[in-house]
Amino acid sequence: MFETKILSADESSINEAVNLLKSGEVVGMPTETVYGLGADAMNENAVRKIFAAKGRPADNPLIVHISRFDMIEPLVTEIPELAYKCAEEFWPGPLTMIMPKSDAVPEITSGGLDSVGIRMPSHKVARAIINKCGFPIAAPSANLSGSPSPTTAGHVFNDMNGRIPAIVDGGFSAVGVESTVISFEKDAIRILRPGFISAEDLKEITPDVIIDKGVLGKLENGAVARSPGMKYKHYAPKADITIIDSSLGAYRTYVKEHADKDTVCMVFKTDDCEDLGFKTICYGSSDSEQAHLLFDTLRELDNIGAKKVFARCPNKDGIGLAVYNRLLRAAAFQVVKL
Repeated sequence: MFETKILSADESSINEAVNLLKSGEVVGMPTETVYGLGADAMNENAVRKIFAAKGRPADNPLIVHISRFDMIEPLVTEIPELAYKCAEEFWPGPLTMIMPKSDAVPEITSGGLDSVGIRMPSHKVARAIINKCGFPIAAPSANLSGSPSPTTAGHVFNDMNGRIPAIVDGGFSAVGVESTVISFEKDAIRILRPGFISAEDLKEITPDVIIDKGVLGKLENGAVARSPGMKYKHYAPKADITIIDSSLGAYRTYVKEHADKDTVCMVFKTDDCEDLGFKTICYGSSDSEQAHLLFDTLRELDNIGAKKVFARCPNKDGIGLAVYNRLLRAAAFQVVKL
């Protein structure tokens, strides 16, 4: 058990975090997407501590974070031409690219796969930590496995207090959902996990952008998760969530007919259904606002003791696809289409 400290993001605190990482420990760190649980990606023992802290299955691959493009070369055996183009357009930023891994990357880091996901974050604190460490950092979201991802240092502390030595507080995550994860197939890009970098954005690189069926559907039994976040249930609060895919009018009618005194309405705006007499919680009226607030809202459902939640369905294009993907897993694929 650790006495977990929350560190500020000043230089002395960053140096303290770096020293912990260099000694093989795990540190909670901010990124522009969500907070990560960082450790030396090339140190098997350090990476194992990530899995232990999260209670994460060992077949769930980790994303490796770098601060300079030349840090990729020891990690992979091949860099596709499309990867260079994507890096030029979107790095540093919320895009993870999957490439064939080299033998230098431990299997525990790649979840036993022959590939590795690599990202260059734009958050200045994350970049400072990686630069000072001098090695790539494996960093999945800094939450207990399966629970909503953390977008504040406080969220990390709630999940990781006693499990890790320190958390660097870099403020509220700007994006709010994890990075877009892509792989390459000849002249095509396949989206394995949607994020802030959308299919529409990627079509500026190549017109051939494929949305993997695992984005909107369940993985088949025995199927390999090629990206984090592809498991059946993920990002979930304790409440039972059902997504209502409908117009506002049909949503209101469904709530009237099916809700009880313990139901919480998860809506875009307070006035969507406050007159119905049920508890409401809002997660934003625009796609970007929903991405920014989704995980904070899911955690708030636990704080208010929600048992049953009817959630309005977000858009399914642009960054809305990322919001829907996360909400779908939080709801364990329970969707009512009206």
